[in-house]
Amino acid sequence: MLRRREPVPFAFVAEADNFRSNVTPPPRERLSASQFVGRTLLGLTVVAGLVGSLVLGMPSLQSGDSATRQQQSEASDNR
Repeated sequence: MLRRREPVPFAFVAEADNFRSNVTPPPRERLSASQFVGRTLLGLTVVAGLVGSLVLGMPSLQSGDSATRQQQSEASDNR
């Protein structure tokens, strides 16, 4: 395998941790009322979907006697 004899040309990358900028980033813009309401409704919709899927899925996750019983139709009872 060939070895490079010259130094790495990107030595400044190693010094990037020591770099301090004197430029402050601009302040974050505040959300408007409609953006805030929209994000809140989106969050509530996601949470309601998760809770709804949990509520609807719980009966199928329960183990009980109903799974071992044989299902019979009402028509076979009244012969």
